[in-house]
Amino acid sequence: IINNYLDGTQGGAEDKTSPSGMHFRDSKRKVDYVLAYHYRKHLTRHPPDVGSPEPMRGSASLALVLNGGAGKSRAEQQREDGGQHVLQVQVGPSGTEVIELGPLDALEEEKQLQREEYERNLVEAGLEIEKDPENKSQGLSFVRIHAPWQVLSREAELLKIKMPTKKMYEITEEGGIFKKLNEIWCKLTGPLKPQVPQPENTNMKSLSYPFSREKIYLYNIKDKDTFFDNATRSRIVREILKRTSTKARNSMGIGTLIANNVYDAAYPLHDGEYEGQNDDMNERKLLYREWARYGVFYKFQPIDLIRKYFGEKIALYFAWLGLYTEFLIPSSVVGIIVFLYGCITIENDIPSKEMCDQRNAFTMCPLCDKFCDYWNLSSACATARASHLFDNPATVFFSIFMALWATMFLEQWKRLQMRLNYFWDLTGLEEEEEHPRPEYETKLLQKKLKNKNTTTENSNDDEKEKLTWNDRMPGYAANFGLILFMITLTFSAVFGVIVYRITTAAALSFSPNERTRSNVRVTVTATAVIINLVVILILDEIYGAVAKWLTEIEVPKTEKTFEERLILKAFLLKFVNSYAPIFYVAFFKGRFVGRPGHYVYVFNGYRMEECAPGGCLMELCIQLSIIMLGKQLIQNNLFEIGIPKLKKLFRKLKDERTEAKEVDTNQSKNPHQWDLDYTLEPFTGLTPEYMEMIIQFGFVTLFVASFPLAPLFALLNNIIEVRLDAKKFVTELRRPDTVRAKDIGIWFNVLSCIGKLSVIINAFVIAVTSDFIPRLMYQYAYSQNGTMHGFINHTLSYFNVSHLKAGTQPENSLFAQDVLLCRFKDYREPPWSKNQYEFSKQYWAVLSARLAFVILFQNLVMFLSVLVDWMIPDIPKDISEQIKKEKSVLVDFFLKEEHEKLKLIESFIVRDKKKNKSGTKGKRIRAASFCQFDQSQTGRSASSSSQHTEV
Repeated sequence: IINNYLDGTQGGAEDKTSPSGMHFRDSKRKVDYVLAYHYRKHLTRHPPDVGSPEPMRGSASLALVLNGGAGKSRAEQQREDGGQHVLQVQVGPSGTEVIELGPLDALEEEKQLQREEYERNLVEAGLEIEKDPENKSQGLSFVRIHAPWQVLSREAELLKIKMPTKKMYEITEEGGIFKKLNEIWCKLTGPLKPQVPQPENTNMKSLSYPFSREKIYLYNIKDKDTFFDNATRSRIVREILKRTSTKARNSMGIGTLIANNVYDAAYPLHDGEYEGQNDDMNERKLLYREWARYGVFYKFQPIDLIRKYFGEKIALYFAWLGLYTEFLIPSSVVGIIVFLYGCITIENDIPSKEMCDQRNAFTMCPLCDKFCDYWNLSSACATARASHLFDNPATVFFSIFMALWATMFLEQWKRLQMRLNYFWDLTGLEEEEEHPRPEYETKLLQKKLKNKNTTTENSNDDEKEKLTWNDRMPGYAANFGLILFMITLTFSAVFGVIVYRITTAAALSFSPNERTRSNVRVTVTATAVIINLVVILILDEIYGAVAKWLTEIEVPKTEKTFEERLILKAFLLKFVNSYAPIFYVAFFKGRFVGRPGHYVYVFNGYRMEECAPGGCLMELCIQLSIIMLGKQLIQNNLFEIGIPKLKKLFRKLKDERTEAKEVDTNQSKNPHQWDLDYTLEPFTGLTPEYMEMIIQFGFVTLFVASFPLAPLFALLNNIIEVRLDAKKFVTELRRPDTVRAKDIGIWFNVLSCIGKLSVIINAFVIAVTSDFIPRLMYQYAYSQNGTMHGFINHTLSYFNVSHLKAGTQPENSLFAQDVLLCRFKDYREPPWSKNQYEFSKQYWAVLSARLAFVILFQNLVMFLSVLVDWMIPDIPKDISEQIKKEKSVLVDFFLKEEHEKLKLIESFIVRDKKKNKSGTKGKRIRAASFCQFDQSQTGRSASSSSQHTEV
């Protein structure tokens, strides 16, 4: 058959495939795309009539005829038969045999018909395909696709793909001190640059212009086979695959066929193996050596090569991840300095000294009823000293710094994004019209069929061309209800852990072991955080699957809309899941405890849990650090490495179990590239990669006031994450389709929202959770000498132990005979006051100061962020000038080319007039002369020449 359909007589046992495994069997035409499918040939036969000869099984002479319908396709004949799957098989000259297809055979026959029709339509679209013979009763087969020059040039023009022209122009560099600093920086970072091919002259840039067959003389075409690189070729073929339809089930494109299991997969090929001792170097092997190995973690990323191999969308992700990792370096340094400041000043911290001083006999009220005794505040000395490491004046400065850091990071990313857009020729990129998703087409087809049965012929067909609000209402209702349920489930899990903490603390307090009773708080906190982490990891996986399912039942029209809605749902659910336990510790724990004699109880006698004597900030730090590190280590690394390997192993075992163990005579001893790529994991999108980094960005910015070392741990994780993702893309995933994109899409808006939210949350953490405001108020409003001496006594209220409720007093107390008054942490009136145990004036003063600080901090940081945003332009000045220069050079280049062309035409006309006086004859010779000129000068096709003949 035309276009290299192979049958059993071609190829034979000899494998004529090119050594690289990247070409057709003629070793000339490149494989641009591959379709893979499973086939089976099992047919359920009726026994032949008595006396008729036994048909030859597997005979090549069997001719399938659908119920005698000669000259009709199998699909047409099957429709005429009302869908009855009955075949007549002619067996040589003896007659026919009736074959009734079973359910599986009928389904396989339908898939085969769809594949034949689809591949026939691909050939009509100009593509060339090559298929392997199906020599086994069932197995895996591949359809290899090649796009010739005519198709590539046609589609490149339709898609408006920018290609380099012959014109080169110089990139103007900034002079003065910036140029010298840049030269010094390049020398210092020379060893960190990857060893990948670079342009000979980095100061020159090719002028790019959307490809046009009419202006083919503008482009620098040295070889038609290499003018379009592999990524561009596969992108063009993918567009043809997406828009090529089949009549069966009115399916539109390869996406629908894969969804209906007609094909298993469709993917472009990798450029060869990434390992091996052979000397032939390809881009995949180069990326592996210089980028996708942990041994090159210190090197910069070859962003241009990533873009060339994987496309702009994936390259933008790695460029963003690289910039984010670089920005974590200064924030990590400042965080370490803030932590060291806490370590250095811990010995000079007066409140912790007072708390640890044994002479200050602060007898505290019992922590639980009956079984807990009075206790000395000095026993919490270690907690108080540890709290100072994170609860000190430097954390306020660090919170402001991190808010400005987030703003500067986003501004720098906008500038880098614009720079990449210029060098990657994306500045004039228009939104491409996307093809509808297969699920949307199926839903629309169901609606049309339903309306066809219920409406008249005069009904307006335009109204049925899209899904309306009423069609999507069940999906929206399910989304609202399930998202609300999932958020409630998250809060229920947090509440369950709270109950665990309360009950466990009460149970351990009953223990006869003194050591167990003294370590109740540490034990409960550690185990509760681990439970929180496990619950978060489990719910994260559930929420990811639920968000995808909810988005699918909404039936978005395009892939872009689907991706944006999926991102919003998944982010909302995972944000609530990851931060709900942290929000509880930061803003709710210890706020609803009550006071001695009037505690708040849950579940018949269990008191609400209190913060440690040093405050809840230390516990918030522990909670944040364990959840952040646990998610990064387990979810981002172990899951990311282990799950793809398990999936690959499972798929391999499944294929080995389902395929019959038959010897394929055409099977090569060495597997081809399409075989190797099929065993790899399919690419499912960048949403999981972005999601884990966005959640980490939240850990770094939202509660950074309580954990200054968060940027350091994020930096260490990201150094591994960059290479882990790189290795996954190069070695473990099929090659993704190249997608052109100007930005990172909705993720930038998510980052911007987190940056703004971090200002508010850090303001409340400093004002409400830490002791920064009470200390400030005491030093400047209540202290006698302007120092912190007496701060601990000032924050503790008195309580008369005789006012304890009956049955709640400590049993067998060592302090019972001596204690008349105990202390508790709060600002309340003493028992000898008229308004005993009511909130004191100091409480309202501190509360006012807290709220004032939140307003002041928020407005100050927001103002500074807006100022930074205004001072840093989104488009670098040099890039803005280069874009203007490029437009000017493009106009001059076109005018010059057109002027030269007109001069040549005029010279040929004048010459022809001198040679030919006859008008008719002269016209013919002029046309012929120009055609000769056009073919020799530009190498264009005859159709293009005829267009210039009319000029």
